[in-house]
Amino acid sequence: MLRPRVAMLAALAVFVTAPALAAEAPATLPDTPAGRRTAALLQVFNEGDGRKMLAFVQENYAKAALAQRPAKQHLGIYGELWVDTEGLTLQKVESSKARTLILVARDKLAGDTVRLQVDVEAKAPHGITGVKVQPITPGDSGRPLTHEEVASATRAYVEKLTAAEAFSGTVLIAQGDKVIYQGAFGLASRGFQVPNRLDTKFNLGSLNKMFTAVAIAQLAEAGKLSFQDKVGKLLPDYPNKAVAEQVTVHQLLTHTSGLGSFFNDKYEAADKSRLREVKDFLPLFVDEPLKFEPGTRWRYSNSGFVLLGAIIEKVSGRSYFEYVREHIYKPAGMTNSDCYEIDRDPPNLAVGYTNQGPGGKESPKRDWNNLYLHVVKGGPAGGGYSTVEDLWRFSQALQANKLLGDKATQLVTTGKVQPDPEDPANRYAYGFNEERAQGTRIIGHGGGFPGINSQLDIYLDKGYTVAVMSNQDPPSAGRVVQRIRKLLGVTP
Repeated sequence: MLRPRVAMLAALAVFVTAPALAAEAPATLPDTPAGRRTAALLQVFNEGDGRKMLAFVQENYAKAALAQRPAKQHLGIYGELWVDTEGLTLQKVESSKARTLILVARDKLAGDTVRLQVDVEAKAPHGITGVKVQPITPGDSGRPLTHEEVASATRAYVEKLTAAEAFSGTVLIAQGDKVIYQGAFGLASRGFQVPNRLDTKFNLGSLNKMFTAVAIAQLAEAGKLSFQDKVGKLLPDYPNKAVAEQVTVHQLLTHTSGLGSFFNDKYEAADKSRLREVKDFLPLFVDEPLKFEPGTRWRYSNSGFVLLGAIIEKVSGRSYFEYVREHIYKPAGMTNSDCYEIDRDPPNLAVGYTNQGPGGKESPKRDWNNLYLHVVKGGPAGGGYSTVEDLWRFSQALQANKLLGDKATQLVTTGKVQPDPEDPANRYAYGFNEERAQGTRIIGHGGGFPGINSQLDIYLDKGYTVAVMSNQDPPSAGRVVQRIRKLLGVTP
């Protein structure tokens, strides 16, 4: 799962797939250059169509603004705003001048208030020169919030999302060993009307990549492999010679290997019930050519992390699952985490619900479960299960060097590559994202799939751990994480 600015641009997809909302003509906006541009902007934005929004930016922004930043970069602000609001209803105009308009609107998702400022050129055709969005939240008070205020604001926000059927899951905020807030919302099973609990196990999505990376680093610490080892050295029988001879462990860990994703045509045609061990996934991609020369580009690769799982098995002499249980879950005290076989009906697992149905059907009510979309058993690339409490325990164990020595912990969590050339604040480490926001270093990972959205944020400078897990489509957990960041004062 991509993080902050990359995710904003990726929100184009959110725009396109979200159910279109009826456009609202903001008749109360003033008949000024700024007022007319703002009216057109709100009308297009509320349609929820990313392609139309991109066309609007291209046609309505000033040439100077587009020369400074291309249209897709400007689109990022609307992608983030759509994720947060799913549309805006005009409430009042705070300030109106020929070139600048400031309005207050209510978001259609949680009913929160948003301040929007639109600036235009002085001369015709009065193209838009800038748009500023300011959510009016308790975190906008100009002072740091107390832990009690953070807890209260988080609970109120998530309750609104739950009422709007935009969240189902669990939330935990802690600082060090002290819980600031924890809560469970929605249903783990609609069919049996079972509510989510704090110890309900949710699908991790790609968060398993952190555990895989830590396992590799443990084996490196033990002298059993090197990050610069080629795949062929560690897996002598690996049949894809290009991968075996060119790709290193470092490149697999940083998504710079040139491998793609096993979520391909073979996966779609496969019997998911047969995908249970690491070796079962290899035929899905083993014969695929490299997408690019290893080390020259960044491309998110689930296949690369499956290959890391095979390396762990070969080097350790144990199954991937046994190794992670013994060397990560056990020392961290993660008693409710594993890669469960979901057709064995493990207790207290949340069922994932998605708006993606058969034959391309979609439903805003998330009418389908995801049991026939995802693997029966997760693995090195993702798909395991955990709880927000166990993710907090993992955060504490990692920071206390219970899983790795200090040097290895720093190596694994320090960014190595920059996925987005235009976003230097976000870097990918070894199975961890590293981000710097408002002077705060945040590491962790996110995971998303139909009916799955989880994210772990570890604020290294401030000692916070934020874990959010949801059994609904992205960005159900992601939007909660972003709101908590605002409340903790680490986003503009």
